[in-house]
Amino acid sequence: MKNNKTLSIRTIVAIGIGSAVFLILGRFASIPTGIPNTEIQTAYAFLALMAVLYGPLAGASIGFIGHTLKDITAYGSPWFSWIIASAVVGLIIGFSVKALKLQDGYFGKKQLILFNVFQVIANGMAWGIVAPTLDILIYAEPSNKVYIQGAVSGISNIITIGVLGSILLASYAKTRIKTGSLKLED
Repeated sequence: MKNNKTLSIRTIVAIGIGSAVFLILGRFASIPTGIPNTEIQTAYAFLALMAVLYGPLAGASIGFIGHTLKDITAYGSPWFSWIIASAVVGLIIGFSVKALKLQDGYFGKKQLILFNVFQVIANGMAWGIVAPTLDILIYAEPSNKVYIQGAVSGISNIITIGVLGSILLASYAKTRIKTGSLKLED
């Protein structure tokens, strides 16, 4: 019997653990860029892994909750324009789950390229459009400042996810038994 629940217990647990790991990586495994409030974040490589494993709803939830917790613990209050952008990254990358079929144990050149196409689109949308536009609309930030911050964040996240995220996905795929690799003996 197939279970068609939107949120399984497994996914809910993944969201909780994923959010906690995002918080820890965001707070303690980031590198300042020299642009105010903008860092190279390893948390996004982990977010990409979780989004590919658990889908768009989990990816968006981990990005939203993890970034909210990071902002509250680091700055004292959440910055919702960037929190929403993190959720967008997780959401869009999560849509690659069916195309990548990582559970089948394969992560070759085709999957690598497809994953990186998804993550470049996700980061372009989130940091090139969503975050700066919401910064202007919600916080009345100057446009030249927020678009520079968005560009730096987008480029650094594309590189981080492209390198670390690809390594995480390839490593995970190696732990899975390849579909069709087991043969029944006579």
